[in-house]
Amino acid sequence: MFAGNTILLIAAIVGAIILLSILLTLVPVALWISALAAGVKISIFTLIGMRLRRVIPNRIVNPLIKASKAGLGLTINQLESHYLAGGNVDRVVNALIAAHRANIELSFERAAAIDLAGRDVLEAVQMSVNPKVIETPFIAGVAMNGIEVKAKARITVRANIDRLVGGAGEETIVARVGEGIVSTIGSSEHHKKVLENPDMISQTVLNKGLDSGTAFEILSIDIADVDIGKNIGAELQTEQAEADKNIAQAKAEERRAMAVAKEQEMKARVEEMRAKVVEAEADVPLAMGEALRAGNIGVMDYLNIQNLSADTDMRDAISGLGDKKKDHKND
Repeated sequence: MFAGNTILLIAAIVGAIILLSILLTLVPVALWISALAAGVKISIFTLIGMRLRRVIPNRIVNPLIKASKAGLGLTINQLESHYLAGGNVDRVVNALIAAHRANIELSFERAAAIDLAGRDVLEAVQMSVNPKVIETPFIAGVAMNGIEVKAKARITVRANIDRLVGGAGEETIVARVGEGIVSTIGSSEHHKKVLENPDMISQTVLNKGLDSGTAFEILSIDIADVDIGKNIGAELQTEQAEADKNIAQAKAEERRAMAVAKEQEMKARVEEMRAKVVEAEADVPLAMGEALRAGNIGVMDYLNIQNLSADTDMRDAISGLGDKKKDHKND
């Protein structure tokens, strides 16, 4: 009998412990007590409802306590709705507290929208108080005299909270400033003007309103370094001269090839004409034989022709010997 009562007592104690554990899991009593101690009125049933809605209560209650202590009139429904939307409640509350301390007008709806847009709202508020410096790489431009000038700029920007949603980022600022630097250097008649007055670049670029449509406000653009690059104009002229020379050489080679082809063509024509002469000379004996057979010429006529031909050959031979003797005397 006594043993049975002991077993029942132990079972009741274990059941009570299990029930108490489940109750403490569903009802964050410690968190509720912390909220009451901080002066934040929140019912225990609200905390139970958060558990049922799969909301982690401390992700809501702790930021609400911070907001209440900072004097922000936030409600638990605002924080819970932002949490369910996938936002970072703690970061939004910290940003609102920082903006409140710096006298920057920032509503909860605006901060929540910035956070849901993927931007760090706390960093944006901090950048509004403490501007950020963005350093560009060396940006090269070519002056009108063909000299390349490289410039590096430091851009001081401040976050524009009103344009954080939908505004362009730092890459756009750097790209626009780079475009302005290239344009300013390119419009300079001489590279020495850029070297003498580097602030001309910053003033010209700053007056163009490059922060339009971005999430930042450009406070200043300072030229950190200026360097001289290549003589682009001379290189272009050299390349153009080299190209002209190659074109001229190609045209000369074309004309030479055409002249060689013409020469070969003329040699072929000379050989052709010689062949025709030889062919015509071959017809002479045949014609003379035909004339003899036909009685158009006599034997004496033929002999006279032969004597005339032999006399011509002898004269040519004598003339050739005379030319050789003159050549020997000149030597």
